Parts: sequence; C-alpha cells; structure tokens
Amino acid sequence: MPHASLAAGTVVTLTAALLTLGPTQAAPATDHAASSAPSTARVATGFTGKTVKLRLRRAVKKLPVATERRRGYDRDKFRHWIDANGDCQDTRDEVLKAESLTAVSGCDITSGEWRSYYDGEEWTSSSDVDIDHLVPLAEAWDSGARRWTAGTRQRFANDLGDRRALAAVTDNVNQSKSDQDPAEWMPALGRCRYVREWVAVKIRWRLAVDRPEKRALARRAGNCDNTVLKVRRATVRRKNTGGGGGGGGSANCAPGYSPCVPPPPPDLDCSDLDGPIRVTGSDPHNLDGDGDGWGCES
Repeated sequence: MPHASLAAGTVVTLTAALLTLGPTQAAPATDHAASSAPSTARVATGFTGKTVKLRLRRAVKKLPVATERRRGYDRDKFRHWIDANGDCQDTRDEVLKAESLTAVSGCDITSGEWRSYYDGEEWTSSSDVDIDHLVPLAEAWDSGARRWTAGTRQRFANDLGDRRALAAVTDNVNQSKSDQDPAEWMPALGRCRYVREWVAVKIRWRLAVDRPEKRALARRAGNCDNTVLKVRRATVRRKNTGGGGGGGGSANCAPGYSPCVPPPPPDLDCSDLDGPIRVTGSDPHNLDGDGDGWGCES
C-alpha cells in the first residue's frame, strides 16, 4: 500500500505540474515550428536623404533592382557637351582640363597629358581621349532615365558635380565598353575604382540595377576594400505621364502594393522606393520585373 500511495501522489504532482504549464509554457513547440519555416526576410533597398554615406558592399546590397527597358532610347535625348557656366569650355573640355596632369588653357583643349585609368595608357593629344560617362547614357535610360525630363537627362550627361560621373580615358577602350554594364564589361585596370564609381553614380542619379549587374557588382566589391562611399544625390525630375491609379486602390495608394505605393503619375521605379514591395495586383509601376510577386528586392 505505501507504493500505491506514492504512485497516487506522483500522479497528483504530475497533474498539478501539467496544469501549471498552460499554453504559455507549451510555446516552445510553436517557436520550433516557426524557426524551421522558410525565412521571408528581405533586405530593404533604396536610399533616402540628400547625402548617402555607406560602405561599398552595403551600398551594393541596397541598390534597387528593376527590369531594364531600352525601348525609345536615342542618344540625342541626352543633350551633352554643353557650356553650362558660359566660360567657353564645354563639358568635354572641362573634364580634359580637370584631369590633365599638366596645365592646359584655351576654349578648345587639344593638348595636355592624360592617363587613362582603364588601361594605364598616357596621351598628350586630346583626340586620343574620350570622355566616358561612367554609367553610359543608354544604361541610364534603361535604368530609369527614360522617365526623366529632358532637363534632368541633360544634367546627367554633363555632370560636373561629382568627378566620378565622367572620366578621360583611351578612346578605343571607351568604344569597346560602349553601353555595357559591369556584368558585361570591366576595364583591364582600376577595377575596384570602377566599381566604386559605378555604384556612386547609380546612387547619385537614383538609378536601378538589373539582377546580373547587381550580382557582378557584389562579386567585384567582395574583392575590393570595403571603403566608405559618400554620395550627394542629384535632383531628379520625372515626366508627368498622365493616367491614374486604377480600381482597387485609393487616392494615395496604387492597387496591389504592400506597403503603400502612390499611384501614377508620376511613374515610379525602385530608386524612388524602399523595398521590398509585395505585388499582388496589376503592377502599374512595373516593379515586379521577374513576376515572383515581389518588387524592389535586393
């Protein structure tokens, strides 16, 4: 009988213990199930503020991703080599003057001394030197400039406000680059500098990247010093394309986006937004380039 009493006491004790556990202490099973589920966390993309200051690899991660579109591109839509300050030197001559290793003068600069960081070659005749748009005009168009006003495209094409935007380089090397991005072309020399400058220009002008471009930048940046980029963002004005937000949204939110995205006009892209954006509707801003239900992913 003592054994029976002990058994009964044990049952009572265990029952009491189970009763005190309650739903709160049963939670570990739920937590385990949640931890084993696939993670839906995504890195937010896009930049805010007039000045961006980030280490290179972080900056690459935050570049917004969007599908590139070439339709409608014409180089003449970017009026370039203007004399913005009226000093008789156009943008090309201003860059030649700034990058010459010897003093130069005159309105039309024909001689000096330039070292092309793309290939290490040195030139004394300006006819051997091209002024390269670090981010080519066609690439800028594909990445968001197609939505810009003509004035904004002109400022991009003549950007003397950031020395990373334009570079004096060997002419045939620039021609071999053409309109290719870093997934398709890299200079023989100065590759880390090139990656830093490409990323800086994309941030400055609020331009997106496509997926192969972002992968290439991340891979290259991983082999470079993780230096701090400081970029003052340019003012970008977009065309008013007309239209409305469509049914299912509201006066302030386009339908089918979470979190809220304003309806067009203007036509926004990922450089205007902090992603990721859940896309469940008609996607009037074309944020979900790969059709996976998410826009502006890292």
